[in-house]
Amino acid sequence: MYELWLMLNILWEVALSVWPMLLAASLLWLVLMGLTLRYAGARWSASLPSALLIGCIAAFAAFLLLPQALSSTLSDLGYWVDWVTLIGLAMAVGGAVAAYALPLITIRRELGHR
Repeated sequence: MYELWLMLNILWEVALSVWPMLLAASLLWLVLMGLTLRYAGARWSASLPSALLIGCIAAFAAFLLLPQALSSTLSDLGYWVDWVTLIGLAMAVGGAVAAYALPLITIRRELGHR
């Protein structure tokens, strides 16, 4: 349990060090969502499978690339907490990519139908 608490504390400290970028990314996402909401008949559900597929591809790529980006390898992950952290980070990357892809794909579909 201590390892999970330590991991959450580290995550919090990293977030504090990059909060301006997190704020800018959040504002950009809100702008994209606002632009998408301007289309009255926007079909979000039609865009969701594409956005989820893109997010899954990004999560898989992050799973493979994050260890190298952090000067490590998959073979260095020997403890279960390491694997949970890597899977969590990869899922976070995939979720963020899907969250940005959804409004972009929806806007593209709406512009294509006009």
